[in-house]
Amino acid sequence: MSKQNQRTHVAGLPVWDRCAVMGVVNVTPDSFSDGGRWFDTTVAIKHGLDLVAEGADLVDVGGESTRPGATRVDEAEELRRVVPVVRGLASEGVVVSVDTMRASVAEQALAAGAALVNDVSGGLADPAMIPAVAAAGAPFVVMHWRGLLEGGNVKGVYEDVVSEVVDELHARVEAVLEGGIAPDRVIVDPGLGFSKDAEHDLALLARLDRLHGLGHPLLVAASRKRFLGRVLAGPEGTVPPARERDAATAAVSALAAHEGAWAVRVHEVRATADAVRVARAVEGARER
Repeated sequence: MSKQNQRTHVAGLPVWDRCAVMGVVNVTPDSFSDGGRWFDTTVAIKHGLDLVAEGADLVDVGGESTRPGATRVDEAEELRRVVPVVRGLASEGVVVSVDTMRASVAEQALAAGAALVNDVSGGLADPAMIPAVAAAGAPFVVMHWRGLLEGGNVKGVYEDVVSEVVDELHARVEAVLEGGIAPDRVIVDPGLGFSKDAEHDLALLARLDRLHGLGHPLLVAASRKRFLGRVLAGPEGTVPPARERDAATAAVSALAAHEGAWAVRVHEVRATADAVRVARAVEGARER
């Protein structure tokens, strides 16, 4: 199977001839990577438009931090943060994804113009999520998830991380399909950094072919995550801060694109936009 065939189209979204770039807008005061820089609605909208100008194909807007140890915000606050930003970006023609675990936020974001729901719990956190997305006919990202990380990196024990993640994602995809979401609107995400340590994340990146075996487009979200910090750690074990992991993120983006990922989710867009275009050019040269 060619990489292009692996990178199957998602119904309801534009068609890209290469790995798409999903830029991140965290409308939160406590994101692990950008610490509230885009918390203001107007600033967040401008940042999303800047990401598009730098090469993002779509923009993922989230109002709740999912970093380990983060506590959940209440529904009203999440709605206040997210919906105006989604509306502002969608009104400018941006393809918007909403990053939420709440059905009510997903519904209101879709009504405000979002095109995609990215739920890190894969519909497990809110039983109303799958029916809501199915009713809207929206594409849905099913991420591998083993629970909220309020207590730290929970349930991160694996005997064979690749097989277990694939099996658990398969079960979750089946539940999503049974819930009424169309097969051509399901995207899978291995959940790098969620209940996983650096060894687990690297093993999953090394076997993206196994995730393709699930038969759905693949989203890889490695941007600035802890495992990259571990890889880049200096001789004394000093881990670089999140914002110093963008070159490493672009390297993962190139690898993921080469392996047929549908999209990569990143905070710093320009380097990754270049990386996926180079990967596509090499792929094109191979096809000639």
